[in-house]
Amino acid sequence: MVARESVAAWRPRIPGVVEVFHAHFTEHAYPMHVHDAWTLLIVDDGAVRYDLDRREHGTPHDTVSLLPPQVPHNGSPATDHGFRKRVLYLDLTQLDESFIGPAVDGPELADPLLRARIGRLHTALAHPGDALEAESRLALIAERLRGHLRPRLARPDAPRPPARGVAHTLRELLDARLDDGVTLEEAARLLHAHPTHLVRAFTAAFGIAPHQYVTSRRVARARRLLLAGRPVAEVATATGFYDQSHLTRHFKRHVGTTPGRFAQNPPTQLKPL
Repeated sequence: MVARESVAAWRPRIPGVVEVFHAHFTEHAYPMHVHDAWTLLIVDDGAVRYDLDRREHGTPHDTVSLLPPQVPHNGSPATDHGFRKRVLYLDLTQLDESFIGPAVDGPELADPLLRARIGRLHTALAHPGDALEAESRLALIAERLRGHLRPRLARPDAPRPPARGVAHTLRELLDARLDDGVTLEEAARLLHAHPTHLVRAFTAAFGIAPHQYVTSRRVARARRLLLAGRPVAEVATATGFYDQSHLTRHFKRHVGTTPGRFAQNPPTQLKPL
């Protein structure tokens, strides 16, 4: 008998935690996308393979995966029976942007104590009355993550950040116009560049096409609004999608469930898809 896929998501009232996401997927594959938060991932069963910064990675047994914000990645099952995962999305108060490069260099952390602490934090976050415990556990986890990444900051062979160019300027424009949108022709006119050059430069710099970047950013915003209790149709309009069906199509592809099911998931159990 094939196990049903399931998902649960919620936003706890704990500073620093943007979202908690639990899922069991057997076939769902994430397209290339970005987050504006840190992705702290543990896999309880099965395994995930993913590409980050054009390099293939996986989730070896008992490791912790830390994927930085603004760096495109995808994900798919690495076993026939899929995977069961627990994810924390952490904001930049826990890890600032200086740690993005070190995390790209080595997203897998073999640290049993860190993994155990993350598991206990997930348990605390499932119970609203355990806020002080959750805050305490999060503080220890963030400190340990910084301890892993900080030594890499001073490496003499660490690559220098790429020089800013039209790709970075386009990303700033896309971020500024995320809700209203901007056409490629308009962007080319504003940035004094050929449309084809914009697409190629952006894709080469960030490993994701401009339209994929915009869609994933909009889906990420939709997740936050849905968890805040906003109606799906209202969220679609507020995040730049044409209508509810447009949001639903992209949301299911990126998250593995529909916006309606995502918003209704309780924090104490996984809900079948």
